[in-house]
Amino acid sequence: MTGPAQPRPGFPWQRAATGANLLSPDGSLGVTIFEEMTTLALSTGAINLGQGFPDEDGPVEIKEAAQAAIAAGANQYAPGKGILPLREAISVHQQRFYGLAPDPQTEIIVTTGATEAIAASLLALVGPGDEVLTFEPFYDSYGAIIGLSGATHVTAPLLAPDFMPDLAALEAAFSPRTKVVLVNNPHNPTGAVFPREVLQRVVELAERHDAVIITDEVYEHLTFGVQHIPVATLPGAAERTLTISSAGKTFSFTGWKIGWLSGPEHLVAAARTVKQFLSYSSGTPFQAAIALGLGLPDEFYTGIADTLRYKRDILSEGLRAAGLDVLTPQGTYFVNVDTSPLGITDSVELARRLPALVGVAAIPVPVFCHADGAERTRSLLRFAFCKQLYVLEEAAERLATLWDRL
Repeated sequence: MTGPAQPRPGFPWQRAATGANLLSPDGSLGVTIFEEMTTLALSTGAINLGQGFPDEDGPVEIKEAAQAAIAAGANQYAPGKGILPLREAISVHQQRFYGLAPDPQTEIIVTTGATEAIAASLLALVGPGDEVLTFEPFYDSYGAIIGLSGATHVTAPLLAPDFMPDLAALEAAFSPRTKVVLVNNPHNPTGAVFPREVLQRVVELAERHDAVIITDEVYEHLTFGVQHIPVATLPGAAERTLTISSAGKTFSFTGWKIGWLSGPEHLVAAARTVKQFLSYSSGTPFQAAIALGLGLPDEFYTGIADTLRYKRDILSEGLRAAGLDVLTPQGTYFVNVDTSPLGITDSVELARRLPALVGVAAIPVPVFCHADGAERTRSLLRFAFCKQLYVLEEAAERLATLWDRL
């Protein structure tokens, strides 16, 4: 295992560019597809189902807890590893749902969202000459952070319609240089939830190659009729796995940026060494509020999944009425569609036309891929359904007119 990456020639964005259009054709810093689609949505008055953020707040008791913490004076830096009540609440949460019991003192740190936890972990563990393996499509920041570390990004494909990996291809993607396997489960952008046999194979291959497993589990409570299995609960995994999650997706407070990671003390300490030079600490009053939120009753956790499943189905009806092939997700709050039944094989072009055509914005899946993966997913679009019901109903009605407007 190597230490943090050493600086390399070239600007960071030149090393980190991915399919998400971080670079303009002339090599200058460009805008991501997310900013482009949001701009189009604003200029056309379209419903923005591109970016994955809720359009309503989470539980009122969590908001009130944050307000009370502010009023009580919790407004200065928190400890670098997070306030103890939140670290204790994270440990209790892991025990309650998964039977894991990380030590709040040495095996948990609070981060500025899951993205910082991923960045700190990768920058601590890999550098030039190393390889980081992810599934593809992959959440866009993975490619950027891997690029910034100087490591090489290797992918194993997830195949439509269920977006499960070919296990032979997964094995072939490992090499003696594989230092980290980064697993996003439940998976963005596909909505796949990986079963035990897939996750256990990841663990077996990581053991064989002495690789660390980093798991991004921010959608852990947003699954529909299937079980979320943390990798750290599987045989042989705990000693080599950093588990990452956050409050944003579960509680619909994405703007608070409260995340966390847990795992073996030596891996957590390595990530903390980097994290202290990124943000040092995260919003103190929000940490106190999320500590309360993690203790909400089971009915809250089952309720958010049930509500999202209903919203998924409402939006899916409109997408099917548009003539699109809906690839029903098992988790997250994204649904993917195949545009090829409409005779359209370029989802990037369609995404740029949709706001003006029907007043709805989406994200083309190829931007979550390298070149080969972009070709494989070139007819796929991703829609977010973490919006209020009336918004989704209106979006479904607009989308149902797509065939007539093409």
